[in-house]
Amino acid sequence: MTDLMTRARTAAPANAWTGLLASTRAELLRLRKWPAFWIVLGTWILLNLTFAYLFNYLAYTTGSSTRMSDGQPKAVLLQQMLPAAVPEVYTQGMAMFGGALMLVLGALAVGSGYGWGTWKTVLTQGPSRSSAVGAVVVSLALTVIALVVTAFVVDTGVAAVIAATQGQSLALPSAGRILLGIVSGTTILGMWTLAGGLVGAIARGPALAVGLGLVWVLVVENLLRGVAEVFSPIKAITDHLPGTAAGSLAGSLRTVSGESTPGVLHILSQGESFLWLAGYALLFAVGTVWLIRRRDMA
Repeated sequence: MTDLMTRARTAAPANAWTGLLASTRAELLRLRKWPAFWIVLGTWILLNLTFAYLFNYLAYTTGSSTRMSDGQPKAVLLQQMLPAAVPEVYTQGMAMFGGALMLVLGALAVGSGYGWGTWKTVLTQGPSRSSAVGAVVVSLALTVIALVVTAFVVDTGVAAVIAATQGQSLALPSAGRILLGIVSGTTILGMWTLAGGLVGAIARGPALAVGLGLVWVLVVENLLRGVAEVFSPIKAITDHLPGTAAGSLAGSLRTVSGESTPGVLHILSQGESFLWLAGYALLFAVGTVWLIRRRDMA
């Protein structure tokens, strides 16, 4: 009897891990076969290249200081398009626009399961609820990491082409700077993706979740920070909102002078930004898993 109990205790964790791995593979397959998944990721890569390089390159080559380059001098524009500046440049759009797109992805990944009825099927016929829901969190985390690394490689390639055509240095940033940029980008986009997953679980559908998430990212936080300028008692709250932490982390990487990108802030230090973003990511992930596990799917 004692031997059987010991085997049961050791088999339970093994079965849990097996279920999680199997569910993660299934979830990754679902995402890969889903057109909306590639549309969101492709849109982010396209917007990243457009705002970080295309507009700046057009302004630089034409010699015009327009709104698309924020009126920055040609020397600053060129400096921002070199490979050495990739870690700070490609994270500038993540705080607001990139975060909004990844929030949409998280909301669609979780919320669509309610609209299609797949959550009910998976949770009643598939593995344990913890494995099924945990697989969604893990697959989204892997997606964010792959997206950030891909964006870094693509941006570095584009920056190298620009540097070569303009006779500038092809020197890459230091290894530490590269790692910091990738980790920062993963932290920012990961937090927003998990936030979208939680909103999708709360709203029980993708449409409302996407709408609520976008309103928060693009409107509510900016309004609250504006109110805090004239009503200081709420400043302690607005200085630690998810968007503030994301914008501050992106701002902490900036070394090239010039106009700041919308959403990029300098309120929290780099260390504080990492801590708050990690805390929010953990809170959103745990909240999503808990909510779906405890909710009646009938």
